[in-house]
Amino acid sequence: MAIERFEDVEAWQAARVLAAGIYDLSKVTPLGRDYGLRDQIQRAAVSIMANIAEGFDARSDLEFRRFLGYAYRSATETQSHLYVALDQGYADDELFARLYDQAQTVKKLLNGFIRYLEGRSPKA
Repeated sequence: MAIERFEDVEAWQAARVLAAGIYDLSKVTPLGRDYGLRDQIQRAAVSIMANIAEGFDARSDLEFRRFLGYAYRSATETQSHLYVALDQGYADDELFARLYDQAQTVKKLLNGFIRYLEGRSPKA
């Protein structure tokens, strides 16, 4: 399948699932009242999607890869915040694992896409 829009990027689709899960966590647990952590984890999850979308319209593969790197780091940040949510009792082990694994899936997809773009770039 050709990638014609940022919505076609598989990593963006997986990041959207992750962001929805993070927002659901905020709605159904006391995380919703922990404004600092809630805002941080939501921003990190949304940042993954935003950086993929922003990078999609970059003028070069090199610039796109830079934005994919930002998205990757935001996924790692989301995983770190999930540990705080777990430690504070906002997420049980099962929910933590599901969201953490979704973030890991996003990271794997991002890494694969970065490698693909590196392979397309002319060698210096």
